[in-house]
Amino acid sequence: MKYKKALVTGADGFIGSHLAEALLDKGYAVKAFVYYNSFNSWGWLDTLPKSKLKHIEVFAGDIRDPNGVRAAMKGADAVFHLAALIGIPFSYHSPDSYVDTNVKGTLNVLQAARDLGTGKVVVTSTSEVYGTARYAPIDEKHPLQGQSPYSASKIGADKIAESFHLSFGLPVVTARPFNTYGPRQSARAIIPTIITQLLNGAKEIKLGSLAPTRDLSYVADTCAGFLALAAAPEAVGKTVNIGSGREISVGDLAALIMKLSGRKAALRTEAARRRPAGSEVERLLCDNELIASLTGWKPSVSLEKGLERTIEWFRDPKNSAGYKSDIYNV
Repeated sequence: MKYKKALVTGADGFIGSHLAEALLDKGYAVKAFVYYNSFNSWGWLDTLPKSKLKHIEVFAGDIRDPNGVRAAMKGADAVFHLAALIGIPFSYHSPDSYVDTNVKGTLNVLQAARDLGTGKVVVTSTSEVYGTARYAPIDEKHPLQGQSPYSASKIGADKIAESFHLSFGLPVVTARPFNTYGPRQSARAIIPTIITQLLNGAKEIKLGSLAPTRDLSYVADTCAGFLALAAAPEAVGKTVNIGSGREISVGDLAALIMKLSGRKAALRTEAARRRPAGSEVERLLCDNELIASLTGWKPSVSLEKGLERTIEWFRDPKNSAGYKSDIYNV
């Protein structure tokens, strides 16, 4: 697939912008689907060096619009579909928008791919579809549990992707990353929440529950997983985990970030930051044997090294300027 044209939906976001860069570095002609807005903002793509950005074709549209999606996908040999609404707390009071974006948006991509004869579609899932681990590590056979409207919408999107492969032979791979982190991550996520509060001198770090565990992958490793799955014919029709195989609790993660950043603060749990009891995913730990067997992929950046890189990125004022550490980012 090298030196062919790839479209990345959600290229203005955290993982999408990194993936667009990674594809460019691998020799792909890259087309970036970004969310249309009146500010003409291309999200995180606007921060890329001009020497890279000039080689990316940008298409502004709305993943919920089938006509724009089809127009963007014309000529693409591979489509990496990352456009989604991802905030879990926001899904509690705006579930309709998650169905429209995550379910209907994925359907639009799949329908266009079928009509256009797209060579490969990589659909982005999430470890949230598993809910709290019934057993660990979590392999791809683990039951799916819709513990939030967000996770339910992603389960729906995953199943539509599966149906298009089984019904129409569409060459779909469903990539299921566990918790990805790194530079450019949303302020809603746990690691930027901790880092930005620490670097802004907070004496108390305000968090939700400290007990849940997560499996964290540095963004470069997640992108490498996407590329590996796109290049593996054996992955077509499969759902494949991307994760480190290591878990850490939120409380221990905060302690590790304090150690690496050289900052100290007390931890304070706020009720507003807690998920409803039945919605909280208490444990996530990835079984990554399938992606290793299909592609040879394995994580290359340790949690400690990835956190060091992320902390250093946030230390730069021009990177962290837009983060509001003093409020709860829903």
